[in-house]
Amino acid sequence: MPELTSSSDSPLSPPGADAGLADLLIRPAMPADTEGVTRLLARSYRALLAADYDPALLREALPLISVARPSLLSCGTYFVAEHDDRILAAGGWTDLSPHGAPGRAGVGHVRHVAADPALVRSGIGSRLMRRVLCSARSAGVVDLRCQSTLTAVPFYESLGFEALGRIDVRLPTGVLFPAVQMRREEG
Repeated sequence: MPELTSSSDSPLSPPGADAGLADLLIRPAMPADTEGVTRLLARSYRALLAADYDPALLREALPLISVARPSLLSCGTYFVAEHDDRILAAGGWTDLSPHGAPGRAGVGHVRHVAADPALVRSGIGSRLMRRVLCSARSAGVVDLRCQSTLTAVPFYESLGFEALGRIDVRLPTGVLFPAVQMRREEG
């Protein structure tokens, strides 16, 4: 599934760029976060992907990519960043590929990353991803891969990922969603 930086749980105004970073709680996600993560993904992807994807493609793709996956919310390596009980970012990694295939030892896959669009470039997404990277490294992952949306490529590059090339991710309905295969190797 394509990855990126994304959205918020409520139409209330979000904390300012520096507000809440000190008390930001990053914790493993759990099934009870399903609704909050789904709202975050929907708002984030709708707002942030619009500049890089055709509106007709987004109409087809957003209902498919904007739903929290129960398997991720219970895997222990998918995290949420919250402030005052509001999920402001989410994302993680698994040793399974985005298509569910078992991975090789030492290889991990970044999964379903999103941040509140009102907080992009505030540091929340980077803090969340530092936790993801630390978790993966602690589990022995030395090769971390990511299917990034076109929008999120600069974000992942800032974290040390290298773009390997454009790909088309086939969504369950057969729709092809343009993305970029990325990789970060621990040295």
